[in-house]
Amino acid sequence: MISNSPLSTVLIVDDSPSNIRVMAAVLQERYRVKTATSGQQCIEMAIRHKPDLILLDIEMPGISGYDVCRELKRLSETQDVPIIFVTGRDNIEDEEMGLRIGAVDYITKPIRPVILSARVDTHITL
Repeated sequence: MISNSPLSTVLIVDDSPSNIRVMAAVLQERYRVKTATSGQQCIEMAIRHKPDLILLDIEMPGISGYDVCRELKRLSETQDVPIIFVTGRDNIEDEEMGLRIGAVDYITKPIRPVILSARVDTHITL
């Protein structure tokens, strides 16, 4: 049995409202869900809300998800927040890059709700 606090916060970051809706629908019954639609907004919200986990897209206008991850890992307020990349990039090089710069996991789109839920549960529990 997976035990997690009903107060755990997951920050979903994606420039696509439909992707945010899909992920939020999967997670909102068990987690407090916050959303951001840009890299800059993600950084600001991560500092303000101190989420327990961040689901981060790589391809966004302005700051890429890679750069957001690097910045979050550099800041003392957010360096310990686990980040899972959720992206359409499905090649080995992108996955390796994401994990090397500090992400704890890498999920490819399209979103598979069961996989998303299981991986979020695992990383929140850890």
